[in-house]
Amino acid sequence: MSSSLIDFGIALDAGIKAAHAGASVLQAYSHRRSDLIIDHKARNDLVSQADKEAEQAILEAFAELTPQFGIVAEETGGKPEGAATWYIDPLDGTTNYLHGIPHYAVSLGLIAHAGTVLPQATEPLTRDTPVVAIVYDPNREELFTAVAGTGAWLNGQRIACSKTNALADSLLATGFPFRDFSFEDQYMPIFDTAIHSTRGLRRNGAAALDLAWVACGRVDGYFEMGLAPWDVAAGALLVREAHGRAEDMYGKDPWPINGYVVASGNGLFAALSAMISPHLKPR
Repeated sequence: MSSSLIDFGIALDAGIKAAHAGASVLQAYSHRRSDLIIDHKARNDLVSQADKEAEQAILEAFAELTPQFGIVAEETGGKPEGAATWYIDPLDGTTNYLHGIPHYAVSLGLIAHAGTVLPQATEPLTRDTPVVAIVYDPNREELFTAVAGTGAWLNGQRIACSKTNALADSLLATGFPFRDFSFEDQYMPIFDTAIHSTRGLRRNGAAALDLAWVACGRVDGYFEMGLAPWDVAAGALLVREAHGRAEDMYGKDPWPINGYVVASGNGLFAALSAMISPHLKPR
C-alpha cells in the first residue's frame, strides 16, 4: 500500500459534500416513493433507483475531490487501493426508506491501509484503520463526523459515549437477522440474554445510525451480525473517537469489516462483550 500522507481536512470536506449530494437525491425521491423502481438483490435485500442515483452522486463528488482514494460502494462495488479507501453506503436503512419510516442515513467511511503514514505519525500504520467518518441523517439534519485522533462531532458539537458501565443500567441497540439467517442460532441466545439483563433493546433498522447513537450517548451499546463493511466503516470510527470501542466480535479484524460488530462506551464494553462471546461459534 501507499506510504503517502492523507490530508484529513480535504477528506472530511469531500465526505461532507458527498454525503449532502447523496442525501439530496434520497430526499427528492422520498416524497414520491410509489414511483421508485425497486429491485430484489436477494431475499429482503432491496435496492431502488434512489440508492443507485444517490451512490452515483457520491461517486461523482469523490472522483472530483479525492480521486486518489479507492472506492468500495454498496451498489457498484470496487476494491481497496491506494493509501485509503472510501466505504460507501448511499442509503443505510433501505427498508425503512421504502416504507416511509424517516430513519436512514448516508454513511461514508475512509479506511487508511497498512503502510500509510497518518498526519503527526512517525511510523506507517501496521493495519487498516478507520480515519474519517461521515454519517448524515437528512430527516433530523444531523451530521455526525469524526477524524482519527481529534474526536467525534454532531453538527459541530463534540459528542461522547455514555459512561454507563453495567448492563442492568444500559439501553442497547441491535439488528435482527433479516436476510442471512446462518447465524441465527448464535444471535438468538444473545438476544435472550440481553432482554433479561438490560433496560431494553431497540431495533431501529439502520446500522450506521445505531453506531452514531452509541457515539452520542443515546444508546449505551450496540451489537449486530451479518452486516457489510460499508454499514460499519464510518460508525466504528465515530464510536472510537467518542471515547468508546467498536470492534469485531471475534477480536480478529482491526475494524468490523466482516460485519460482526459490538460497540459501546469504554465502561460497558467488557460486560457487553462477555454477554456475547459465549454464544459465538469459531469462524
